[in-house]
Amino acid sequence: MTQPADQAVNSLSDRIRGEVLGPEHAEYDTARSVANGAIDHRPALIVRCAGPEDVAVALGFARDEHLEVSVRCGGHNPAGTAVCPDGLVVDLTPMNSVDVDAEARTARCGGGATLAQLDAATQSHGLAVPAGTISHTGIGGLTLGGGMGWLTSEYGLTVDNLLGAEVVLANGTLVHASAEENPDLFWALRGGGGNFGVVTTFEFGLHPVGPEVHVGLFFWDMSVGREALELVRGVVRELPARHNALVGIGLNAPPEPFVPAEHQGKLGHALILAGFGSAEEHARAAAMLDDGPPRLFEMRTPMPYTGLQSMLDDASPYGILDYEKGLPLAELDDEVIGLLNDYLRRKTSPLTFCPTFRLDGAFTEVAEDATAYGGSREAGYMLSLTALSFDPEELVADTAWARALWTELLPHAVRPAGYVNFMAEVEQDRVRAAYGPEKYQRLARIKAKYDPENVFHRNANIIPALA
Repeated sequence: MTQPADQAVNSLSDRIRGEVLGPEHAEYDTARSVANGAIDHRPALIVRCAGPEDVAVALGFARDEHLEVSVRCGGHNPAGTAVCPDGLVVDLTPMNSVDVDAEARTARCGGGATLAQLDAATQSHGLAVPAGTISHTGIGGLTLGGGMGWLTSEYGLTVDNLLGAEVVLANGTLVHASAEENPDLFWALRGGGGNFGVVTTFEFGLHPVGPEVHVGLFFWDMSVGREALELVRGVVRELPARHNALVGIGLNAPPEPFVPAEHQGKLGHALILAGFGSAEEHARAAAMLDDGPPRLFEMRTPMPYTGLQSMLDDASPYGILDYEKGLPLAELDDEVIGLLNDYLRRKTSPLTFCPTFRLDGAFTEVAEDATAYGGSREAGYMLSLTALSFDPEELVADTAWARALWTELLPHAVRPAGYVNFMAEVEQDRVRAAYGPEKYQRLARIKAKYDPENVFHRNANIIPALA
């Protein structure tokens, strides 16, 4: 590893309010770790930024020292893009404040905040931003790629609720992006990833949610796997308003108190129904499952919305070895169900499964070209083939498994590439396919305007359009 000269590093430290960490620092190894434990990158420097001015100084230093740049928010990108080997990490984690205007139903959120921090602040007013499903996810990367979760059917993607952003450009300039200011940049930020600058503040619209929601988890043994997914397919199409569903395909029953001891570890399929209306409405939604195959077990309970937002944290703990490959599907048709049931029996790790989002409702009401989100706005599913393990050999086996299943499912996909936030391998052809040619070219022109030298390329990269 080539380190900048001590004199240059000391000068950088003197010019910022935050902190500069090098390999000799006691917190260096913690600061360079990311959610995917399979990533082991060693940057030359990590700059923990206290504000946008620190970001600008860090970018200038990287330019002067010819260092590659990466930007860290929550460190959740499965490709490990938050931390660059031998380069400079612009670490936003100290910038995690959340200011809520309950009367206006808006929130200003620092670029380093996690979903847990955002939810805690907004839920104190009975409000929420539609976001993801793992509470230690960073709001920055999630938002810039799209952002889907429990509120997608009711209020759309996270980017559909973004009102504005403060952005430090590659040249160190701080700009504001909104529908009125730099509207081209604002459009690109809503789905185009971290290609255009460092977002130091997000401004979100809020919605009344909770504080209590109704949750049901229903589990079928793999012996009735086909019948269970056929039932789920029909039920999610007819869910009443104020409900959303997440399908856990090929899930091993967790060692939780609500799972009978004799069923813990068994392979099957799960459906989680989240209801944001009354208990009676949720009971009617759950009753739609009664005409299908017998369930191995179920759990129904009211819980705080923040509890729902952290419910899946144990299924994807920080530091687990991870490989992901996503694919958008119009339907769980019979052939897809057959492939899933066949392949899920072949996985190696009990933690590997296919979390699958149902995308409908408000998600479909946004025009395809209204945001840069790289996917169809038609109703359907976003399937994530997620290999997870604490054992490197298991991860190798299930990575091969995920790639093979992805290839088999490809003919059934809406587009020949998935959601950019689910890419453990960032391949240029898949990035282009995810956005489609017209949207990609529009993004490339905007990239050429705001980051012509492609400083921000450790992402699902948009190549700047040639002049």
